[in-house]
Order: sequence, then structure tokens, then C-alpha cells
Amino acid sequence: MDLTTISVLLVDDDPMVRNGLRMVLRGDPGLVVVGEAGDGRQAVGLARELKPDVVLMDLQMPVLDGVGATRELHTYPDAPAVLVLTTFHLDTYVLDALSAGARGYLLKDVPPTEIARAVRLVAAGESVFSASITQRLVQQVADPAAAPLADAARRALATLTDREREVAEAVAAGRSNATIAAQMYMSEATVKTHVSRILTKTGSENRVQVALLVYQAQSARG
Repeated sequence: MDLTTISVLLVDDDPMVRNGLRMVLRGDPGLVVVGEAGDGRQAVGLARELKPDVVLMDLQMPVLDGVGATRELHTYPDAPAVLVLTTFHLDTYVLDALSAGARGYLLKDVPPTEIARAVRLVAAGESVFSASITQRLVQQVADPAAAPLADAARRALATLTDREREVAEAVAAGRSNATIAAQMYMSEATVKTHVSRILTKTGSENRVQVALLVYQAQSARG
């Protein structure tokens, strides 16, 4: 396996779904499936043993569900990036999975090429959402009950420079580092530096949390 290969662990309680995902990922020479699990508990064990770069995680499974497995994996050193791939798009599933540490959330109706692309992006430290999921996140944080979180998000983002704020908003829009670099006439290295500073200043663990902060702050402005 060369250094550019991304290893993937497939987690779904339906063998047919796992077979389909294996075939999709096999079409990308830079991706390799190193293992499969039928429930969250098995996924955690295999992830610790195989140390994949990315775990493609279903949510509703026996023994331990995808949120619980994601939360447990997130506590480990050198934790793999978790990309949720599910049929469930309810707000509670989305927010629970992201709060547990998932780096991306896709619905199973996305094109196969989008799955492979998403695996590559989360492996590179970026965040990925289905378009409908982004819309639900915006609706969720616009709820009046989210006002205290919105105020806290606005204070966190106030610590950023104008340029860092622009990068944070681009991250929230789901843009990759390469896209941000091209649109803002910066090198990718500079974008990565900005993202690193944003994470530190806002106390965020990853790009997903930065995106949520931006959505919350926007809702605070009404």
C-alpha cells in the first residue's frame, strides 16, 4: 500500500449495502477497503485493530449504534475520520452524529462518485455534508431556542480577524481548502494556517464545529 492510499472501514448492518459500497470504492485506485463491520461494537474493535484512515459509518445498527461508535472512536488517539452515510436526515440524528465527532454526513441517495470524493475530503481533514443536511443545520440553529448558543457563537467568531472570518464562512459553506484558496487568491498552505488559527481561537475541534458556529452566529443576526 503506497503512502497516498486511503484505507476505509465499512460499517453497516446490511451486507448488501456493504457490498455495494465496496464496489463503489474499488473504482477509485486511491481507496482501499481494509475491513467491514455489521454493528457499532464490532466497528470500534476493528478500527482499533486496523487503524483505518476513514470509517464509513451507518447510524441505526444493533449492539451499538453509529453515534455511540463514533463517540467512542473520537476519544482514541489518532482517531479515524468518521463519515456518516445513512438514510436518516432528522435533525436529532444529524446533530447527535456531528456532536459525537463525525466529520461528514451524507445521505445514501448521493451519487457513488460523491461518496468516494467525500472519503477523500474527510481523510484530508475537511468536512462534507449533503446539501439537504446543510439546510437542516441552518434551520436548526435558526430556532429561537438556540439563542444562547447563537450568542456564544457570535462571541467566539468575534475573536477572528476579517480574513479568518471569511475563511470560516467558506468552511461553513462546505468549500475545500483548494476551492477557498482559488476563490480568495491564497495558497492552500495559507488557507490551512487560517483554519488552524480559527480552530484554536474558537475552541473548535474540527471544521464541522466551525461550520456550526458560523450558522449559529448568522441566526443571532436574525
